[in-house]
Amino acid sequence: MTLTPAPSAIGTGAAANPLHDARTQLADAVALLGYSDGMYSMLATPRRELTVSVPLRRDDGLVELLIGHRVQHNMSRGPTKGGLRFSPDVTLDEVRALAMWMSWKCALVDIPYGGAKGGVRFDPRSYSRGEIQRVTRRYTSEIMPILGPATDIPAPDIGTDDQVMAWMMDTYSVNSGHTALGVVTGKPLALGGSKGRAIATSAGVVHVALAALDHLDLKRERTTAAVQGFGKVGRDAAVLLSRAGVRVVAVSDRDGAVHNSAGLDIEALARHAEASGAVAGFAGADDYEHRDDLLFEEVDLLVPAAVEGVLNKENAHRVRARLVVEGANGPTTPEADELLENTGCLVVPDILANAGGVVVSYFEWVQANQAYWWSEREVEARLRERMQSAWEQVVETARTRRISMRRAATLMAVEAVASAHVARGLYP
Repeated sequence: MTLTPAPSAIGTGAAANPLHDARTQLADAVALLGYSDGMYSMLATPRRELTVSVPLRRDDGLVELLIGHRVQHNMSRGPTKGGLRFSPDVTLDEVRALAMWMSWKCALVDIPYGGAKGGVRFDPRSYSRGEIQRVTRRYTSEIMPILGPATDIPAPDIGTDDQVMAWMMDTYSVNSGHTALGVVTGKPLALGGSKGRAIATSAGVVHVALAALDHLDLKRERTTAAVQGFGKVGRDAAVLLSRAGVRVVAVSDRDGAVHNSAGLDIEALARHAEASGAVAGFAGADDYEHRDDLLFEEVDLLVPAAVEGVLNKENAHRVRARLVVEGANGPTTPEADELLENTGCLVVPDILANAGGVVVSYFEWVQANQAYWWSEREVEARLRERMQSAWEQVVETARTRRISMRRAATLMAVEAVASAHVARGLYP
């Protein structure tokens, strides 16, 4: 059986398209599992997607039209779950890919959700807080027919935060006539947010990274690391790695990158970035001439924690790290995966490495539904247990099948989703 990504949804430039990458990974897993073309088509195609216009009245009175998307990939295992991003790079294919990866991520860590994702195409850095609130509320009202605590639950992503989630929750609640705390996760604590949620994705990345270092017999205090991205995931991952004894020598954001071979003072760098808006110019480091040179630094651990496709067939041969732990979604293309595997670099895939966010989002949702709140210690302990269990299962599957961790993780996740689909049956 030969399976290829459905061409109608790939468009041009397939090699750089995250949907092409996601479907290539799916096709490989389906082939390993011996599933039919029909099963592949069902899993490769979103169950539901909605594109909406989002008119915005700017602060100066002019009206601008933005475009938003919400894609629900699969709901065989439960309501759909996935982040909302505000970015000028948002495309429907990107949202489709991210929704698919969310399905695998939820299945891999045994969370009873399917995958979803949403986005509005604009750069929030160029808009006022009031304008961002109006975009959020109008987008929420437009996707309300497919939104709900038992239907589809958004969370923060690139360009969004707990305040955006609060606006979404309030908009949904006002229109529903009752307060619905469970309609989003990643909310402020005052509105039913969970302790530990803000750093959950980063904490999950670090739990898995430290397990991978142990797996490779690399001592933390002798390990060097580079972190690409200093936003929601990368910043706290760098902080937590540093606290665990790892020497973080390089960090980048969208505007630049810095390096110090003796190790960066990550907490001081975080304060500098907060004050200046960028990591560049930090007094305790040297600036890179080219930001992406960080990816090719001679370190033990590389954490790509920014966007999709940063490691690809054009540059993967330059990666010198022994271990890559994917903090971002889809940072490594299938071609790069093969190149890295051939050089002996261990890649811990995104659907495992960055699953901490959805794990604690699930905890938040459960707490909201029960109106009973857990301590931060309880949240952290449950997160660590869930991530460790998933890590061990993926390692064992990779070992017994003699395949990469990416293929093992995807195979396990696809099998779980397909099994749920078969058990439910085809309606009517």
